[in-house]
Amino acid sequence: MALLYLLPLFYIIFHLYKWVLQKRGQCCYMLAYECYKPCDETRRLDTESCARVVWRNKKLGLEEYRFLLKNMVSSGIGEETYGPRNVVEGREESPSLAEAFSEMDEIIFDTLDKLFARTDISPSEIDVLVVNVSLFSPAPSLTSRIINRYNLRNDIKAFNLSGMGCSASVVAVDLVQQLFRTYKNKLAIVVSTESMGPNWYCGREKSMMLSNILFRSGGCSMLLTNNIALKHKAILKLNCLVRTHFGSNDEAYECCMQVEDQQGHPGFRLTKQLTKAAALAFTMNLQVLVPKILPLREQFRYVIQSYYENRIRKSTSSTKPEAVLGAGLNLKAGIEHFCLHPGGRAVIDGTGKGLELDEYDLEPARMALHRFGNTSAGGLWYVLGYMEAKKRLKKGDRILMISLGAGFKCNNCVWEVMKDLEDPNVWKDCIDRYPPKSLANPFQERYSWLNDEYLSFVRL
Repeated sequence: MALLYLLPLFYIIFHLYKWVLQKRGQCCYMLAYECYKPCDETRRLDTESCARVVWRNKKLGLEEYRFLLKNMVSSGIGEETYGPRNVVEGREESPSLAEAFSEMDEIIFDTLDKLFARTDISPSEIDVLVVNVSLFSPAPSLTSRIINRYNLRNDIKAFNLSGMGCSASVVAVDLVQQLFRTYKNKLAIVVSTESMGPNWYCGREKSMMLSNILFRSGGCSMLLTNNIALKHKAILKLNCLVRTHFGSNDEAYECCMQVEDQQGHPGFRLTKQLTKAAALAFTMNLQVLVPKILPLREQFRYVIQSYYENRIRKSTSSTKPEAVLGAGLNLKAGIEHFCLHPGGRAVIDGTGKGLELDEYDLEPARMALHRFGNTSAGGLWYVLGYMEAKKRLKKGDRILMISLGAGFKCNNCVWEVMKDLEDPNVWKDCIDRYPPKSLANPFQERYSWLNDEYLSFVRL
């Protein structure tokens, strides 16, 4: 008789043990990350160097100059961002394949060298390699270039992601997490950057000139693992990740796209529908993400408030982005820090307003945009680096990463801080100066004469 009672008990214990082992294998820890900062200060794009790049474009007229002045002043970009070498040196109209490879090598190899040195992990120990560069996909791939450089193992699982936009970094992390569910006790490298040099726009279409104002050189390499034995070395643990693709909507699909203008100049077009697409995609993402990160009492409160907001919105036909997001969602009930994609001041302001975040929450994204610009998929890690350099990240804190990208995609994830983090990282040389007293751009002071009325009667 005793055996009859023990068999069900053993069965339950066995399946519990199996479930625990399965969960242990699905963990995703970050051991370290390294952001890129050029050693060559000649690549810095301050006001004067930016002006030189603009004046070189003989296709522009007074109207285009005024447009650039207005948007540069309001961009949130500072004086210390970095540009591609071929652009700084005046070769933006005739980029070469060799320069494209040189740009990628400099960013990728610099961050990987520092990552291996910091962690004492040998390249031969890496099991998975994921590289995301949207606008440059050579053959052999960039993953093959890394494998050749570091003599990585023959059985490495290598993936090269292209065309995924500014949110590609979270896509790459998700790919690693999915692989970790199948392969146990592995080490993975994720490299996130963008090829800026060959994709500098040299025409005069306003919606395509915006990318030159916002995008800058940068990138990051990360080391991830699901080996529970390395948990004590981890700085972050991935708690959840939600990906949303809004590409079925034509406006959203076309709001952020690589195209050619009427004169055949290639570039990246950003339309006025971008903020609306971002708000809608983010709202769809939150519907899945919120139940995973907020306590039940906050979810219940939000559902009730959203019901009444929807009724009001239908009666007023409101289409404002902040109305779509839904005011009153208190993400702080489950999140301590917000790592927003530093895509531009309008994106940061819109997200902050929609989620009712204060200036303390938005400061890391604003400062990353000001110091390094929009570095595409690598941008999130400069924001995270700012939080760490400011000693904000304490053990047990939760960080919400919000990324938006072409397609249109919204990919968000939540990390848990595994230990107090205080490394000044890529911010080491300037963190004491941030936040600055003013984010005003010198373009306003030095080139405000472009708005003088008398210039309307002359040709520049």
